[in-house]
Amino acid sequence: MTRKAAASQSASPGPFEFELFEGDPDHLKTVVATPKQITPWVDPASLRLEYRIGRGPFGDVWLATKHQSTPEFYKYHELAIKMLHPVKEDQMQTVLDRFDDLFSKCPGLPGVCWLHGISIIDGKICIAMKFYEGSVGNKMARLKGGKLALPDVLRYGIQLAEGIMALHSKGIMVLNLKPCNFLLNERDEAVLGEIGIPLLLLGIPLPSPDLAVRLGTPNYMAPEQWQPDVSGPISFETDSWGFGCSIVEMLSGVLPWSGKSADEIYHLVVTKQEKPNIPCGLPPALENVLRGCFEYDFRSRPLIADMLHALKSSQKIVNDDGEWSGLGNKVATEKSSVSGYTEWLLYKDQLQIGDTVRSRKLSNKCKPENMEIPEGVIVGMNSEAAKDDYVLVRVHGIHDPLRINKLTLERVTSGLAAGDWVRVKVEDEKHSPVGILHSIQRDDTATVGFIGLETLWRGNSSDLQMAEAFCVGQFVRLKANVFSPRFDWLKNASGDWATGRINQIYPNGCLVVRFPGRLLIGEQNTGFYADPAEVEVVTFASSPGLAKKYQHLEDFHWAVRPIVIALGIFTAMKVGSFIGKTVWRSRKKKVHSIAVQGDGNQQDGQSSSNTAWLPPPVANILFRDGVPMSTASR
Repeated sequence: MTRKAAASQSASPGPFEFELFEGDPDHLKTVVATPKQITPWVDPASLRLEYRIGRGPFGDVWLATKHQSTPEFYKYHELAIKMLHPVKEDQMQTVLDRFDDLFSKCPGLPGVCWLHGISIIDGKICIAMKFYEGSVGNKMARLKGGKLALPDVLRYGIQLAEGIMALHSKGIMVLNLKPCNFLLNERDEAVLGEIGIPLLLLGIPLPSPDLAVRLGTPNYMAPEQWQPDVSGPISFETDSWGFGCSIVEMLSGVLPWSGKSADEIYHLVVTKQEKPNIPCGLPPALENVLRGCFEYDFRSRPLIADMLHALKSSQKIVNDDGEWSGLGNKVATEKSSVSGYTEWLLYKDQLQIGDTVRSRKLSNKCKPENMEIPEGVIVGMNSEAAKDDYVLVRVHGIHDPLRINKLTLERVTSGLAAGDWVRVKVEDEKHSPVGILHSIQRDDTATVGFIGLETLWRGNSSDLQMAEAFCVGQFVRLKANVFSPRFDWLKNASGDWATGRINQIYPNGCLVVRFPGRLLIGEQNTGFYADPAEVEVVTFASSPGLAKKYQHLEDFHWAVRPIVIALGIFTAMKVGSFIGKTVWRSRKKKVHSIAVQGDGNQQDGQSSSNTAWLPPPVANILFRDGVPMSTASR
């Protein structure tokens, strides 16, 4: 049966007519149809909860049935319902609006579970999804050792990476990647069962403090997920950490940070910066990309596209019989490329002919050193297939183009390059005005990390201007006009703001400052946070006067003051000893002189038993505390 349209549909949705052709062209049936508007809202009366099938950090998962009935038919089908933890009533509309935007982007995405919509049951927000019989996590639980064969991991990983990339292409971060959320369909294909619920609840306070929202499941959370407004922001590379943890668990059968509480995981991942163990014996490409997933700074991690490429290339070299055995575990180690940057960061911005470039500054350096290319234009490069890392750059004042390794170059657009410190021209009280530029496109759109924002700021480069750069090792203190800093800060003995040293810089510009001049014990020893807009650099050379220079030395190390005090005491003792010896010698000479003079006086008839003329110390020495010898002999 074919259909033939008799009237065109109007631009705005509304009823329209079409003629139904059933084989006889002389007898066409006219049908009036009303296009059904796709809406995310599901009538709660049509849902019936059967039983709970799972529990996660954001709520419970229920098996439910959705019922539909008309005078002509009655039918129902099974759904999975994610019932979220209670949300305050005044915040519900925000969550519903966010889901409406998400729902409009998700239909038809490959490798992503089908969303039916959203509803509210018993005052709780419920997300209706297609029901799947099992998951990768369930399959692992049934296998010996709880781990999958390498070919299965690669096959599932490719399917999941394609689903994650599809969500990323729509601007959706998953943030809760784990084997239990990797669903399996009837063809044993992996499908993403998580569609960014943490984003729906981002910044939404929950009624109970016990239900504090974390942006994911602790065992799979990246460092920036714990405090995204302070040590973040979260980004697409945040999913690389969670996906890497999931791949490692699928390979080893061991849950990352197994047996640890959320607070213990926070201490290990955020404070101590430890990384999950990766199995030995993996294909080099897979091992390399997993190592990159666990870089502490998310800018140095691979994108999901890089992971997909590594999974596919590894699949080609692995035998289909699945023979592979892990040879043990090892800690992921750092692997850097040019100037301390990882290969994943260096390859993110693909250079093109006509791009303005300059030499890339060294990692953690405020200013470029030995800049070979202050600024130039790329005039030639080999095709990507040639895998030649060199490009031709024309520099003003040099006749012939220079052949430069492209990994040592960074693209400059409107005077800015990724990694620059920038200040937003129109300040917003919600976030710090100073941050770090993460990317700038050729159309001048830019993304920046600011303290106070959980996600990257997006805008035009014309809204930004260059700011003072900071680097690890600098001494900083709060500016004189800052009376109420964003973060706690120490004061010195005189009541002024103390000077600290930058120990680490987060991707949003947040400074981790330690105070080497203070002997701190416990949590404070890990450092204090600082807003770059509120501090200024302090150096020994710029400290005015001797007192300020000494104060800077005290700020350099906590032992300076004790050493100076000890040196002062030692000097005082030495001076006192010297003065004492000098006085003693002087008195000794004086006594000798007086004694000689006394012998002369005796010759003149003066009695030797009369000691009143002698100084008391001399009398004590000669006559035992001033008693005449004639008296002592009696």
